[in-house]
Amino acid sequence: MTTNPSITTPDNRPVIYDNHGRPITYLRLAVTDRCNLRCFYCMPEEGIKYLHKSKLLSYEEMLRIVSVLAELGVHKVRITGGEPFVRNNLIDFLYRLADIQGIDELNITTNGILTGQYLKQMKEIGIRSVNLSLDTLDSQRFFEITRRDEFSKVYQTLFDLLDGGFEVKINAVVMDGKNTDDILPLVALTEHYPVAVRFIEEMPFNGEGSHYPVLHWNINRILDTIRAAYPSLSKIKDAPHSTSYNYHVPGFKGNIGVIAAFSRTFCGTCNRIRMTAQGELKTCLYDEGVLSIRDLIRSGISNEELKGIFINTFQQRAKDGFEAESRRTKLVTESMTTIGG
Repeated sequence: MTTNPSITTPDNRPVIYDNHGRPITYLRLAVTDRCNLRCFYCMPEEGIKYLHKSKLLSYEEMLRIVSVLAELGVHKVRITGGEPFVRNNLIDFLYRLADIQGIDELNITTNGILTGQYLKQMKEIGIRSVNLSLDTLDSQRFFEITRRDEFSKVYQTLFDLLDGGFEVKINAVVMDGKNTDDILPLVALTEHYPVAVRFIEEMPFNGEGSHYPVLHWNINRILDTIRAAYPSLSKIKDAPHSTSYNYHVPGFKGNIGVIAAFSRTFCGTCNRIRMTAQGELKTCLYDEGVLSIRDLIRSGISNEELKGIFINTFQQRAKDGFEAESRRTKLVTESMTTIGG
C-alpha cells in the first residue's frame, strides 16, 4: 500500500503514516535494561549481562529523539524498562519530557516496587495512566514467577495508585502451569475497584528463545475461562489502536482486557514504535531492531536528517508481527527487559 507518509490534520497537528496506512503516534521508550525482578518469562534466572551506561541512550539523547518524533506526530509516550525507576534521576527526566511540545500523554509501565515514593511527582508531571505488572495475587506464586519476595510492596502500590486517582491497568502474563489459577481472582478485583485487568498471551522474549511449540493459553482459552465463571461477560468498545480486546462484567467497577501478543491479531491498527534503552528503533515488537538511532545521533546527524530517516524507515514497516519475525536474521533470543516492555 502506498500512502502519503506525512500530512497535517485540520487542527494543525502533524501525522506520519507507515506504508500500510497506519498512523505512528505512540512511542514506547525504554529508559533502562535493568530490573529488580527476575521474572522467568522475561529473562533467565541468572539475569542478563547489563550494558555499560555508555551503551545506553542518555537522557539528553532521549529528549532529542522524542522532540524529533513529536514534530512528526508522535504525541503519546510510555516509559518502560526493564524497570524504569531503577534508573537514577528518572523523575527529573520525566519533568523535562512532559514539557516537549506536542507530547500530550505521558504514561509509565512499572513493576511497582519503587513506584510508591514518587506518586506526588508523577501527578505533578501529568502522568495519568500507570500499567502495573502483576501476574498473580498469591505471594508464593509471585515469588516463584519473579524469583523475588516483593509481593507486599507491589500489592500496596496497586492501592496507592488507585487512591491517588491514577488510571491503573494491571498487566498479567498468562503462563501455563504457573498462574492460570489467578485469572479469576484477578477478574474479581474489577468488581470493587476501577482497575483494568489485562491478560497477556505469553511471548518468547525470555532471553532463551521460544520455550513452547504451541501456546496453550491463547486469547480464546483465557476468555472461555472467564466466561465460565462470569456468563454475563460482555464485549465493550475498544479504544482506537487498542492492543487489548476489552470486556466488562455488568455491575463491576473495572474492566477486563485480553492482549493477543502471541497470536498478533491487532497488528492492522498498530500505531506504536519502540525505542530500546540502547537506542535501537523497533517498528514491531517481533523485529530484531531496524536501526540504531543512538549511533546516528552520536555520528553528528542533524534533527532534519534524523526526521527524514524516521520517515523513510516507517515506509518499510512490516505488515504484522509474523512478517517482522520472518525478516529476522536470527531466532528470538533476546529478553523482554532489553526490548522495553
